[in-house]
Amino acid sequence: RTYQEMAEHYGTVILPTRIRKPRDKARVESAVQVAQRQLLAPLRDMIFFGVSEVNQAIAPRLAELNAQPFQKLEGSRQRWFETLDRPRLRPLPPAPFVVATWLEATVNIDYHVVVDHHCYSVPYGLIHQRLDVRLTDKGVELFHKGKRVAAHARSHPRGKFTTLDEHRPKSHQRYLEWTPGRMIDWARKIGPECARVVEQVAALGLPHGDS
Repeated sequence: RTYQEMAEHYGTVILPTRIRKPRDKARVESAVQVAQRQLLAPLRDMIFFGVSEVNQAIAPRLAELNAQPFQKLEGSRQRWFETLDRPRLRPLPPAPFVVATWLEATVNIDYHVVVDHHCYSVPYGLIHQRLDVRLTDKGVELFHKGKRVAAHARSHPRGKFTTLDEHRPKSHQRYLEWTPGRMIDWARKIGPECARVVEQVAALGLPHGDS
């Protein structure tokens, strides 16, 4: 699925070889062999300390390889590229492709799914439903039957919750309106001792909803 996303992002098509059709792979494997012999083999005894150094060493050999005339065809790789490929190339997208991992998750009774040990909310009506999860370094997207139902910034604390208020049932949303101060005022209507107990509980810093 990630491979398909990459193809769509760059506006290209993936054409896999057919099963048990060796001729489909012949040209690909031949090109790999040429690259190994003419680009990599001459560098086998050299030591590099970064990808940029490898690229610098390969660049002149690659230019030489592309300029070599074909043995059985007219022209060269470079000439064919300039004639056939370059005129049809399109500009790269404004942003580079972001690699995503696709997972599946079931919505728990608390309308959250667990993704990489962190809990993310979805609309409460999806409890017990199976969702597709698209996970990147910066975000989490959740899909139900192909439709995106929630999106969150990626969070890494294990066992913690990321919750959007609109995902909660109305009753839970009303509960969040009860701040500690409002609960103390309500308790004071019952009596001063009740208000004192509520104040002491609030002072303990007990969790009030998810964050």
